[in-house]
This record gives sequence, C-alpha cells and structure tokens, in this order.
Amino acid sequence: MYNKIPKLTVVGAGPGDVDLITLKAIKVLKNADVVLYDALVNEELLDFINPNAELIFVGKRRGCYKYQQEQINELIVERAKTHGHVVRLKGGDPFIFGRGAEEMEFAAAFNIEIAMVPGISSSLAVPAYQNIPVTKRGSTESFWVITGTTKEHKLSNDVALAAKSKATVVVLMGMGKLAEIVALFQKEGKNELPVAIIQDGTTSREKVGIGTVDTILDIVKENELSNPAIIVLGEVVKHREALKKAKEEYSRELIAV
Repeated sequence: MYNKIPKLTVVGAGPGDVDLITLKAIKVLKNADVVLYDALVNEELLDFINPNAELIFVGKRRGCYKYQQEQINELIVERAKTHGHVVRLKGGDPFIFGRGAEEMEFAAAFNIEIAMVPGISSSLAVPAYQNIPVTKRGSTESFWVITGTTKEHKLSNDVALAAKSKATVVVLMGMGKLAEIVALFQKEGKNELPVAIIQDGTTSREKVGIGTVDTILDIVKENELSNPAIIVLGEVVKHREALKKAKEEYSRELIAV
C-alpha cells in the first residue's frame, strides 16, 4: 500500500557537461520516484536516475512547449501525492531564471515537503569553459546576470542600466534581443567593447563567436549562432585571447628546447 511522504526536490543539472552536476544531485536522482526534466538537461544524466522512477519530459524545444508552467505545477503536486518523491531536474541553477522558486512555492501550498539542490549556473561556467572570467582584477569589479527576455517577452530594463556600468554583463536567453542589446551599448559609446556569444556551452556542440559591440551581429550571422546561447559583454572577454597567446608561446618554447 502507498505510504510515501509527498516531496518535491528541485535540482540543478548544471550547464551541460554531464560531469558538472553535483554529487548531492546524483544522490537525489537515485532516490527519486518521478523525475520531471527540461530540454536543457543533458540526457546522459538520466542514466543516474532510479531505474524504477517515472521520467517525464516537460521542457520546450524550438519554441514548442510540451507543458505550460501551470500544467507542470499541477503535475508536480499530482505525482507527489500519488508517487512520493518528485525531482524537478532543471538546467543550470534552478534559482537563476529557472522558475524553481515558483514551483516550490506552489508545492508548499499543498503541504508537500520541499527541498532544493543548487546547480552550477551557465552564467558562470560557460564563460569559464572558454577561459573568460566574469571578474578579473584590473578589468572589472562586478558582474551582472540578466535575462534577455522578461515575462512580457521584452528586453529587461536592467540591460540599459548595466550598459552604463564598467561591469561584465552576462545575458541569458537574449539572442532574440541581440540587436536591441547592441544598440543600448552603442548608445553608451561602447562600440569597441569585446563581446562573446557561446552556444551550447560546455557540451560537444559548443560554438563560439568573438567580436565587439559593433561587429557581433555580423559574427553571429557568419557563424550561424542561435539559442541556447549566452552573451558576455566586457573587457574580460580579452582574457580568452591573451591566455591563448600565452599557451602558444609556451608551446613554441617547449619545441625550441
């Protein structure tokens, strides 16, 4: 007879590389009764899930929603009450533009036990995999992480504020608004500010475009870059090329020896 306590655990799957999920997340997956997972979750992670668990894909691909958010909320509650431990597996970190907090609030309203396991955010890990630090002494003292598209499907007003600062600006879900973002930085006279676009970061499908505020739209077109991708604007983007040159010089010295 069913006697499991209804529970929801929201779990961050990390930015894409299967090895970047946490040990705690793996432990939770092994104890799940139901797992609801998104499109940005590396499907190799499904191998870590309790083999007796029910797997439900609830993400979206190419703008096509499998489930609306309201349906996902209801599914979490229904499965928790009928199956027990529901794990909501989400790409990156669920508390950074991931609606993890909303889902936990909804479940808690139905007296369902809730827990959260943080994940490595793509806003930090994806630039790092391309040797781009979001902060660097002498270059920037802070960074912004901004959603490119708000609930109203408009560009966040925070982008205009960020463009006025000297901080590194990381924009998630912003490829559809790239032209607007570029215009805001041009308005601030930052035409030569370095920009990186990183698509499918930390995965085998990763593609990168490096340019400036004035050139990045052409580079995106030439390299056929699209979502899922992050946008990094800031002097720290130069570190990638500087490190590359340092490695090349070191290699030449080894050969000479």
